[in-house]
Amino acid sequence: MKKSIIAAALFLAVSFSALAQDSPKMSRDEYAGRYEMLVKRLGPEGVGIETLLQKWGKDYPEDMDMLLGKFTYYLSKSRKPELVQKEGSRYLGNAPALTLKDSLDRDVNYFQVDNYDGELFRQAIEAIDKAIEVSPLRLDCRLYKISALIGAEKESPEESLSDLCGLIDYNAKGKPSWEYPGLEKVDDEVFSASVQEFCFAFYSIGTPEGFEAFRKVSEKMLDYYPKDYTYMTNIGSYYFVYKHDNKTALKYYNKVLKKNPDDYATIKNCVLLARNSKDVKLEKKYLPMLIKVSDDESEIASAKARLESL
Repeated sequence: MKKSIIAAALFLAVSFSALAQDSPKMSRDEYAGRYEMLVKRLGPEGVGIETLLQKWGKDYPEDMDMLLGKFTYYLSKSRKPELVQKEGSRYLGNAPALTLKDSLDRDVNYFQVDNYDGELFRQAIEAIDKAIEVSPLRLDCRLYKISALIGAEKESPEESLSDLCGLIDYNAKGKPSWEYPGLEKVDDEVFSASVQEFCFAFYSIGTPEGFEAFRKVSEKMLDYYPKDYTYMTNIGSYYFVYKHDNKTALKYYNKVLKKNPDDYATIKNCVLLARNSKDVKLEKKYLPMLIKVSDDESEIASAKARLESL
């Protein structure tokens, strides 16, 4: 451990010396190499990284690796984890980080929440906005920004929802040839999977604003891609979980199963809905379907036992 710290300190000393001298301008690869070494040894917000990024940005203001480095640095630096007391067993989709007892022996739940320094977060968003401006076809940059906004907005995802809806419109109308490092091709399936990740994030927030964002994105995706039944299942779940409207939820679920009778997620939701409604006839209808499509042996055994008991 001591050798690692000494090596990092020596590396920093050499780096700062090189940056301070009137040495020849470093290449992009040299900057990238130094940045990667610092991050590997000291973490994304380690000592010296901001200095390196500033000089890198001065020499190559439109370098994508530099801009992503700035985004990562300022986002990480802005994040301030805190424990907050909240009622309920979950908050923003998470279980309590700590539970204590009050004077009446009742559970008091504390959740870990990431708060953000406003100025540092602004610098992170400026960096990713610049990256999007420089490389508008880099889908990963747009997704990074939306993800950061969701984390910062917490219960009320407004700007993140607006950005995501704008991205969906641009993808459907502009039909851009997206680029994503590590992927040879970004097709509609990859794009849809990325959007569904954000739908899950909105759903997990568990607030009225989160559920409404979940619905709006799902409806927008269905407008453009009516055969993408993932989003029809989403809308069914909106009515089932948030609105407690089992009749409307079942209508959407059955639409999915009419086109895709082996859709596991939808069948599982139908079983839960039937049980929630205490509708034995309905549960007996969907349990055999669950047994057929599930690949979880314990779930299959449980479904068979439940079916026999009914």
